[in-house]
Amino acid sequence: MSEPQPTPARRQFMKAATGAGLAALSGLAAAQKIDFKPNARYPDMAVEVLDPSFLKYRIYSSSVEQLASGMRWAEGPAYFPAGRYLLVSDIPNNRIMKYDETNGAFSVFREQANYANGNTRDRQGRLLTCEHSLTRRVTRTEHNGKITVLADQYEGKRLNAPNDIVVKSDDSVWFTDPLFGINGEWEGFKAKPEQASTNVYRIDPNGQIRAIITDLVNPNGLAFSPDEKKLYVVEWKGTPSRSIWSYDIAADGSASNKTKLIDANGPGALDGFKVDRDGNLWCGWGSDGRLGVNPADHDGVRVFNPQGKAIAHIHLPERCPNLTFGGPKGNRLYMASCHSLYALYVEAEGAV
Repeated sequence: MSEPQPTPARRQFMKAATGAGLAALSGLAAAQKIDFKPNARYPDMAVEVLDPSFLKYRIYSSSVEQLASGMRWAEGPAYFPAGRYLLVSDIPNNRIMKYDETNGAFSVFREQANYANGNTRDRQGRLLTCEHSLTRRVTRTEHNGKITVLADQYEGKRLNAPNDIVVKSDDSVWFTDPLFGINGEWEGFKAKPEQASTNVYRIDPNGQIRAIITDLVNPNGLAFSPDEKKLYVVEWKGTPSRSIWSYDIAADGSASNKTKLIDANGPGALDGFKVDRDGNLWCGWGSDGRLGVNPADHDGVRVFNPQGKAIAHIHLPERCPNLTFGGPKGNRLYMASCHSLYALYVEAEGAV
């Protein structure tokens, strides 16, 4: 079944609603800007140490910074060292934003971005994007700006709503395909799913698309262990709480030995995450929206060791859907958090 396309009038309305560029640092915004006052004292009280083992990753004289604000739902940050900039999706505004760390400029990188969600950089330095709605596909932006479609269907049926994405060292591309982008009108356009399940896919280097994991309800964030022998995947609709599952990954890409590594064990909303070189999982965190819960008690980033033990929580004034490592030394944690982009220098670097 093909998806109904927006009418010309609706396209014009969406263009008018999302076409204005955001220069949050100069006062122009397309959503509310969040006032943020950094902590003046060191160590920053926003960096809560839950286990002494985290102290090796905390920089005593580093504090949480707000780099930009004015987005409606920030997601999918990806860092590009060659240009020293970060891209971050602003899904409801249907655009990808760019933060230039050389001068602090924050601007529109791509408008009419097909409700882009997850982004990453491949081994050749090209942008890979999960287009969350409308096109419902995974694309690659070539160095000359041309868009190449890597996946938009599986077994002759349209994908659901590609969400998060990671590239393995063998150049295979892995992405999750939950329903979020077609569940309603907020992050795209409501549509009926064509796939019978919500899967984790692998795009082989030869372009073949395979469904590797098919038994998770709305898989979300995903990342590999430093040795790439394990794949971690967030299950958004875990029962009773959200979880991160661990799978052993064979050389041919097949997955086995499904094991629950992390259980939110309550209202904590696991979302996107990254793994550092020591195997720790830095997880976007917030409330899952259940009644009777104060979201402020959960907003931020929760850090777990490779055994799944919580060792730190970075408190933010907003829920953090996703994050990545970047900066010239790879030790700057960029946190895409609802309306704003935050950063914190740490003694850790991303495994990828």
